[in-house]
Amino acid sequence: MTDAPAKTMKDDPEDRHETRGRPVVMGVEERRKRVLDALDAIFARAGMAGLTMAAIAAEAGMSKRTLYTLFPDRAALFRAHLDRVRAAFVHPLGESDLGLPLAGRLRRLLEPDPRLPVSGLPRAVLRQAIAEADREPALARDCIERCFHADRALIRAELDRAVARAEATIPDTAAAAAMLQSMIQMPVLDLLLDPGFRPCPDAVRTRFELGLATFLGGIGAAV
Repeated sequence: MTDAPAKTMKDDPEDRHETRGRPVVMGVEERRKRVLDALDAIFARAGMAGLTMAAIAAEAGMSKRTLYTLFPDRAALFRAHLDRVRAAFVHPLGESDLGLPLAGRLRRLLEPDPRLPVSGLPRAVLRQAIAEADREPALARDCIERCFHADRALIRAELDRAVARAEATIPDTAAAAAMLQSMIQMPVLDLLLDPGFRPCPDAVRTRFELGLATFLGGIGAAV
């Protein structure tokens, strides 16, 4: 007797949805999207305590086995969530953007979108990463990279481009990138330590505009 074929992710009936009465197998990216949507939905209802792998799988409409195939643990889930949030707020420049002056490039790269929904989950993930940094240093380092260093590298690339084009004089573009990042973003400690600190879109916009204008004036670039 031959062995039955091993059950794969696409064979799992819990991971199918109906289209005109016929089951359609979801691709990996669709599954990942459903899991990350489930993460936001559960957090809104039950906070971090509700984010068990069993609850996330049930909310996403899939088996725990499939969930673990996509994300081996909660840390991997949180990393993917932070990547998703970052992609919504930071917009890497395309070829057509590179002809803009420095102010236009930085605005295109970093300008906040007031239409984006505000979620407390990224802050909760960062708080947990800080609290567990001694025990889970890899997650803490990943949070720093995803939330701060990756964006700073994009800013520095544009400042380096500005220096090469003689748009501005910047002796240390790495330090300048870190400075601009802190000037245009809401204060990190307030966001992390004060649960009641929820800046409105107007406050976020005002800080961005003032920070960018002050920075550009300081390096002698056109606003």
